[in-house]
Amino acid sequence: MKDKIKQLAAQHAGEFVANRRYLHTNPELSFHEFNTQKYVAQKLKEIGITPVEIANTGLVATIEGRNPEKKVVALRADMDALPIVEANDVPYKSLNPGVMHACGHDVHTSSLLGTAKILQNLKEEFEGTVKLVFQPAEEKAPGGASIMIEQGVLQNPTPHKMLGQHVAPNIPVGKIGFREGMYMASADELYLTVKGKGGHGAMPESCIDPVLIASHIIVSMQQIISRNRNPRYPSVLTFGKVIANGATNVIPNEVYIEGTFRAMDEEWRAEGLQRIRKIAELTAEAMGGTCEVFIQKGYPFLKNEPELTRRMKGAAVDFMGQENVIDLDIWLAAEDFAFYTHHVDACFYRLGTRNEERGIISGVHTPTFDIDENALEIGAGLMSWLTVSELAL
Repeated sequence: MKDKIKQLAAQHAGEFVANRRYLHTNPELSFHEFNTQKYVAQKLKEIGITPVEIANTGLVATIEGRNPEKKVVALRADMDALPIVEANDVPYKSLNPGVMHACGHDVHTSSLLGTAKILQNLKEEFEGTVKLVFQPAEEKAPGGASIMIEQGVLQNPTPHKMLGQHVAPNIPVGKIGFREGMYMASADELYLTVKGKGGHGAMPESCIDPVLIASHIIVSMQQIISRNRNPRYPSVLTFGKVIANGATNVIPNEVYIEGTFRAMDEEWRAEGLQRIRKIAELTAEAMGGTCEVFIQKGYPFLKNEPELTRRMKGAAVDFMGQENVIDLDIWLAAEDFAFYTHHVDACFYRLGTRNEERGIISGVHTPTFDIDENALEIGAGLMSWLTVSELAL
């Protein structure tokens, strides 16, 4: 089976690249993946798979092997792009101004289409069912995963296991990364409005200075991490935007603060958010002002089920060789695949796409992000092998 998968992946590698290039040329933002959805649906129909629309711009489909009820493995790819102006000078450069596949979702989608083609060819040679999940809006809260779950993507049939793959521009092409247990962070957005009483900068005694209040709030909040978080669980609290629309001699009425809170534990996440609200409100009150706190709940932390991840790592070693499978560190970025991991045993792994000799070194979410397209054959082949290996148990 392994040799057949490798042969099919190599045979259709050009098609995988063509799919990726079409998607890269025609990116669409979160919740607007209408043409992407049509393209993916057509490609699935061409190989004999009938997709069903879900979550407005998403798709779900199944490949049934022999004894389809034995076990169900779900495979997920995200399809949305980012609001970035592409700076690459390549034949497949984005044709949609200000929109770019800068996070590799074109790779994820084309790889899953490739996996679908391989497994559709081999469906008489494995038992169980493969569920294909083409998901919109990974990049924008509340996250397409949460909407798909609400609309029943994990039902009819219910997957026993779930796999997800993400590009890794820091890992050389030809290598794969895994991590058991907690891997990626939750991400919540913080919006604070500090209100005081503005006035002349030379007469602060007649004002309630929201700039000073905001400063105390930001500094005070740093103790939330250093003096309350269990040090065994990484966490980050960062404020990246502060607007005080005053002047050199003007104290404004309000100050706006925006930030992010990230955690690797749901209990600590809830406690941390409560402390953020309390410190902001009470600090402002103690200084004579007020602070309105709005928290946009984002994605939960992502956890890789240990036994499944160990099996997938072992299968990857079998497919790729020991020297090409590496261990990943904790990463405090967020991914809405995390929603699935709180409903079903899941494994989210990383596909190397870097090629320093060719200058393919830019990180995700940058205008010059690109991949070594040899990763597409690897991505489709490996996901196929991981899937049939898990179905065989």
